[in-house]
Amino acid sequence: MKKKLGFYSIVLLTINSIIGTGIFLSPGSVVAQSGDKALVVYLFAAIFSTVLAVTFAAAAKYVSKGGAAYAYTKAAFGDNLGYYVGITRYVAACIAWGVMGTAVVKTVLKIFNLNNESLSNIAMGFLVLMFVLMVINLMGTKVFEIINNLSTIGKVGALVTTIIVGFVMVFIMGENNFSAIKTITDKSGQALGSNLDLTGWVMAIIAAFYAFTGFESVASGSEDMEEPEKNLPRAIPLAIGIIALIYIGIVGIAMAINPQALVESKEVVALADVFSNKIIRNMIIIGALISMFGINVAASFHTPRILESMAKQGQVPHVFAKRTSNGFPIVSFLTTIAIAVVIPLAFKFDMTNIIIISSISRFVQFVIVPIAIIMFYYGKERGQVLENVKKNTLTDLIIPLIALGLTIVLLYQFNWKGQFTMTNENGDLVANTFAIIAMVVGYVVLPFALMAWKKIKNRG
Repeated sequence: MKKKLGFYSIVLLTINSIIGTGIFLSPGSVVAQSGDKALVVYLFAAIFSTVLAVTFAAAAKYVSKGGAAYAYTKAAFGDNLGYYVGITRYVAACIAWGVMGTAVVKTVLKIFNLNNESLSNIAMGFLVLMFVLMVINLMGTKVFEIINNLSTIGKVGALVTTIIVGFVMVFIMGENNFSAIKTITDKSGQALGSNLDLTGWVMAIIAAFYAFTGFESVASGSEDMEEPEKNLPRAIPLAIGIIALIYIGIVGIAMAINPQALVESKEVVALADVFSNKIIRNMIIIGALISMFGINVAASFHTPRILESMAKQGQVPHVFAKRTSNGFPIVSFLTTIAIAVVIPLAFKFDMTNIIIISSISRFVQFVIVPIAIIMFYYGKERGQVLENVKKNTLTDLIIPLIALGLTIVLLYQFNWKGQFTMTNENGDLVANTFAIIAMVVGYVVLPFALMAWKKIKNRG
């Protein structure tokens, strides 16, 4: 029998799937939006993530097949909606992988003083990264598990060490500049976060929430895990709790040491600009590299398996289910690489635009999965679920209802106009064509084209 991931490896995979680019790249933008309320924003984002994570974990009790949101939706609502969620979720995961790949390539180019805005340099670096990830996966689950665990321990170690060093600087050496954030102003001359309305809070929470995303993909590879119906519901919430403590600690320390540098930094690894000590800066940059590489390792495991899972159930061509002798879905992997490269290239590797699309694209499953778990709880599913599941009113009904309510509020208050428009060279507000096309293709054209293919195939 081939090696499968045990409980602690699943916890580490979850941490590795979440801690990546967000905490190193997004704190400055979150603080710029919310000012001294940033820690509260991260706390709200952590609560929202935990509620969603518990919901996804509870769904894993009922459906142990790979595919996560796709498998849950198919079991709850049948083939058609399951098919749509599967395709759109796959596109979202590919975009997310594009974000993570772009970040690690740009960081490496910056460290070696190469032009990290050159499309040719980034594209070449992207291909090299994907080749390395393919080699790791080709070696089998056992080698993947070792590399995944080591990269997770490395990134967590770097962040925890930074928190400890920062704690010493702030509370023992007295370098506490937290109050200075109230003197930093935005473009209008107002103190950061002084005029936060409900929409402002929502936008800041979503910006912070990006650093917590990734938990929804962990169950995609459940077929390669030991007792997923038992281990996933315990592993995912545990990992989220650990991550929340690390995030709030690192952001709090950064705000206390040098909030202005955090907000105004133009570096790829903005967090490093907070510290003037070269050793600490280098440690953060190295930690960021390990973190970014680690989350790409995690993405290389679960993203192709979404497509593979759909192929196994006959919803996309069966060729995508083809595996090597070591259990690696090679065709799905190569297809995923192509999409993960093309979409960021279409956005000219603009991190801001890609992150926006990546964050928004996840909300389809954040609406569908809570409804699915409620249907499982009441026995209203339309597909196959596991028998003799121990139901829990809190995790299978109340928390999914809260998750659904929070998601709807965030979607309603989201600044849609601001994210799908941009300012041109003349200062005029124009449509963000790339963002609109990416959403239309990923959420309308591709799903319905594949649905048409499936109907034609079934008739044949």
